[in-house]
Amino acid sequence: MNDIVVFGATGFVGRLVAEYLALHAPPHVTVALAGRSERKLELLRAQLGRNWPLIVADSADDAQLHAMAAQARVVASTVGPYRTDGLKLVDACIAEGTHYIDLTGEILFTHASLTRHEQAKRNAVRIVHSCGFDSIPSDLGVFLLHEALGDLDDTTLVVAALKGGPSGGTLASMKGQIDEATADRAARKIVFDPYSLGGTGPPTRDVAKVTRHKQLGWIGPFVMATYNTRIVRRSHSILGYGPAFTYREVSRYKDPLTALGFTAGLGALATGLAFGPTRKLLDKVLPDPGEGPTEHARRTGFFKMEIHANGRKATVAAKGDPGYAATALMMGESALTLALDHERLPPHTGVLTPATALGTPLVERLRNAGMTLEIDVNNP
Repeated sequence: MNDIVVFGATGFVGRLVAEYLALHAPPHVTVALAGRSERKLELLRAQLGRNWPLIVADSADDAQLHAMAAQARVVASTVGPYRTDGLKLVDACIAEGTHYIDLTGEILFTHASLTRHEQAKRNAVRIVHSCGFDSIPSDLGVFLLHEALGDLDDTTLVVAALKGGPSGGTLASMKGQIDEATADRAARKIVFDPYSLGGTGPPTRDVAKVTRHKQLGWIGPFVMATYNTRIVRRSHSILGYGPAFTYREVSRYKDPLTALGFTAGLGALATGLAFGPTRKLLDKVLPDPGEGPTEHARRTGFFKMEIHANGRKATVAAKGDPGYAATALMMGESALTLALDHERLPPHTGVLTPATALGTPLVERLRNAGMTLEIDVNNP
């Protein structure tokens, strides 16, 4: 039995997760490398210098997925887009009683996964979505505030600093969701419903307008807010952040021109990806799945997020490109939390979020790994 299986280990992000575990997993933890190509897996194992087991499995092959899940306590999947490649593995993990984590930022995939919630609960399995930059900083930041303050009121995440390269995998997921929402009215309704993953509340807009906030400064849209806000609201539906709780995410900008320029660019990208001829042009310049930034760019990236509520502030920050180096750390520590800290985990099972499935043990591991997760006691 393997403690952790990294599925998609020879892909760009999968390799980074495997490298992280090779450096940071305790010696007694057994990590298996899984993917479609045995030859590529063998090359990766040799490069890592670890005598880890190899598992050949394809995301479309039910028998191989069940066999892989049966050999693992935790499957960490980096194989996306998850909407097309992920549900078979979720089903296999639930059937085999195996915990599962991924890096998805796809509303339609996570919404479809929720139909498995009761079966996962019956099998005492944790299906934990979004264990990377999507959506650990958002989810754990709000969790920290709730643990410290109790019931929360209007809560706002502010992206205070961010340096990182574009992700080919994230763009592929975005294209898939745009295509499905454009073609299917029911899918479009799910994508635009702010409570499609759980929770209730007042009508809300997840795409912020450019405005001057007296406390936060110039704020505007954050590209990941549409997904992250839904994950946080799902955590709220399970943990109960208070009857007055609302949540939004914004980016901070140095001046209105920068904010307006970024907002216009974000809108142009979404429009371009939705329009066939423009997409063909964008596909020539945007990164493909499996592509990512250089080692130098991964090392020199960073992020800092502030979560404001009840007159207090939580800060979540890390060094390393958010979607790659920092994500590998977050996913690696999430896998280790599930594999090693099971006696201290929150009581929840089913289809969950990082806060509801991993909670305080993950916060502690991330802090020990060098991330900042703190409450500012001096914040006015």
